[in-house]
Amino acid sequence: MDAAYLDELYGQYNRRRFVSGDPLVFVHRYRRSDDREVVALVTAALAYGRVRQIQASVARVLERLGPGPAGFLAASSERALRGLLGDFRHRFHRAHDVEGLLTAVGRVRRAHGSLERCFLEGYSPDHDDVAPALSHLVGELGRAGCGGNHLVSDPADGSACKRMNLFLRWMVRRDRVDAGRWPAWLAPKLLVPLDTHMHRISMLLGLTGRRSADLRTAREVTRAFARLAPHDPVRYDWALTRVGMARQIERLRVCRPHGGTGGQGS
Repeated sequence: MDAAYLDELYGQYNRRRFVSGDPLVFVHRYRRSDDREVVALVTAALAYGRVRQIQASVARVLERLGPGPAGFLAASSERALRGLLGDFRHRFHRAHDVEGLLTAVGRVRRAHGSLERCFLEGYSPDHDDVAPALSHLVGELGRAGCGGNHLVSDPADGSACKRMNLFLRWMVRRDRVDAGRWPAWLAPKLLVPLDTHMHRISMLLGLTGRRSADLRTAREVTRAFARLAPHDPVRYDWALTRVGMARQIERLRVCRPHGGTGGQGS
């Protein structure tokens, strides 16, 4: 990989002005850490499909939660949350799915104090990455009422958990793009939010030869990036996905190491 080229992309695209066209913009609208974690989770959970549709759906949910989403959930009865979103629909998910997620978030926050504390209860410095802690958080959310609606995914199932790792990137990293309110020392343990688009980019860069965009591949890609940025392995995620959106993806071949892919095959 050409680290200098990746750093050039980082400098070009890791600018706040690019956030306005991304769902991440909603997270930046809130100053309080408790609001940000609620907003980030809801936004990441709905971050699939076309960007305009995602933004419209997230905006509708947040409008109902008011200016302080965390306080709203703390003050609202679970009965009040049922029916909160009316005829809401976001692609495969309907109002009751998101209401279930909001109910679960409220329960977990009451039981643990915050989503952050719940996540950290599952974390150990001995873990290679954040997957075990993420699995703990998702498990608690599932037991609290959002299990089975597929709005949150569990790495224990072998999934790359793109949206949940996106949520963690938003909450942990701190630069001109990411909101960063959770402990910064978690950054070296983050996993690349791997979807089919980032998977293709990773194959072009020679970071993996595996054909499945699963947890194993996400770990392989993250390890490759960690060789360049050991303290911040998801540093290039935002910039690389912007390049792809700009239809410049083929230019990434210049970063590919001689001798083919760096992965272990499928």
